[in-house]
Amino acid sequence: MSQTPFIADAWYRPMIARPRDEKHRSATALELFFDLCFVAAVAQAAVAFEHELAEGHIGHGILGYALVFFAIWWAWMNFTWFASAYDNDDVPYRLLTLVQITGALIMAAGAAEALQHQDFTVITWGYVVMRLAMVTQWLRAARSDPDRRTTCLRYAAGILVVQAGWVGRLFLPGDGGLAVFAVLALAELAVPAWAERAAITTWHPHHIAERYGLFTIIVLGESITAATVAVRTALDGDAALSDIATLVVGGILTVFALWWYYFAQDAPRRLTSLRSALMWGYGHYVVFASAAAVGAGLALNVAHTTGHGHLTDHTAAAAYTIPVAVYITVVWLLHHRASEVRNTNDIIHPGAVLAILAATFSPTPVLVTGILATVLIAATLVVGARAAAATRHA
Repeated sequence: MSQTPFIADAWYRPMIARPRDEKHRSATALELFFDLCFVAAVAQAAVAFEHELAEGHIGHGILGYALVFFAIWWAWMNFTWFASAYDNDDVPYRLLTLVQITGALIMAAGAAEALQHQDFTVITWGYVVMRLAMVTQWLRAARSDPDRRTTCLRYAAGILVVQAGWVGRLFLPGDGGLAVFAVLALAELAVPAWAERAAITTWHPHHIAERYGLFTIIVLGESITAATVAVRTALDGDAALSDIATLVVGGILTVFALWWYYFAQDAPRRLTSLRSALMWGYGHYVVFASAAAVGAGLALNVAHTTGHGHLTDHTAAAAYTIPVAVYITVVWLLHHRASEVRNTNDIIHPGAVLAILAATFSPTPVLVTGILATVLIAATLVVGARAAAATRHA
C-alpha cells in the first residue's frame, strides 16, 4: 500500500525546474543506463577510427572521426544538461529517454559507415530520433515552467529547425560535403547560447560535473576494453606476451594517469556562469574524443607491433601520443585561466605535454608515455602538497 501513491504519482509529474542549489543532487540510475548504452556509439567510432588509421587513411580517418564524434557528443551533452534542470522521472520522461537510447543505438550502427565511407544516412536518422525526443522534452518543460518558457521554446524551435537541416542534407549531392556539415554543426552549437539568454535553466553544477566525470570514466574504460581485445587478438596469433609487454604496461599507466589527472581537478567551482558552462561543455568534445582515441591508438600499436597495418613506427606512435597530449592539454585548459598561470609550477603541465609528444620518437613510445603521464601526476601531487602547506603556514 505504501508504494501505491508513488506509482500513481510517477505516471505524470509537472516538469518544473529543479532547484539549482538542491542538496545531494547526483546522477540517477536512468542516466547511468543512458551512458552505458550511449558508449556503444563511442566504441564503434573508435574501432572504425583505428581501422582507418591502420589502413593508412590518416586524413580521412581523422576527419571522419571528428564528424562522427560530434554527433555522439552533442546528443549526449544536450540530454545531460536538460536532465540536470528538468529530470522529473515520470513515465513520459523515462519513455522519451528510451527513445533517445534507441537513437543512440542507431547511431552506433551507422558510426562505422559514416566514418569509413562518409555515408551519414544511418547515423543521421539515429541522431534525429534523439533530437526530436529532446524537442518533446523541451515542450513539456515549457508548459510546466512559465519562468523559463521562452528559453524552453527557443530550445525546441532551434533543435527542430536544425534537424530539418540534417535531414535535408541527406538529399544533397554528396550529402552537401563538409561545408554544409560545418554550418549545421555551428547552428547546433548556437542554440543553447541563444536559448539561455532568455533565462538560464537551473542546471546543477555538482550534478553536471559528476555526469561529465562518469562519462569520462566510461570512455576511458572503453579504451581499456578496446586495448584488451587487441592484446587478446595478438596473443591468439603468433605474438608472445613479451612482444607486447611494454604496450600493456604503458597503456595501463597512461589510462590510470588520465583518470587521476581528470579527477584531481575541482570541476564545480568552474561552473559559475553561462559562459563558463558553455566553455566547459564544449571543451569536453575534445576530452571525450581524445580519451576514446587513446584506446584506438593503443590497439593500433598492438597491431603494428605484431606486424599488422601499413603505418611507419613514428606514425603508429603518434596515433597514441597525440591523443594523450591533447587530453592533458584540454583538461588543464578547462581548469585554468590565463590569469592563474603565475609561477613556474604551472610549467609542469605544458612541459609534460611536450615530453609526451617527444616520446613519439622513442623506441617504446607507449611505455614512455605511460611513465611521463605518471610523473605528471606525481609532480602535481607534490606541488599541491606544497601549496597546501604554504596556505596552512601563511
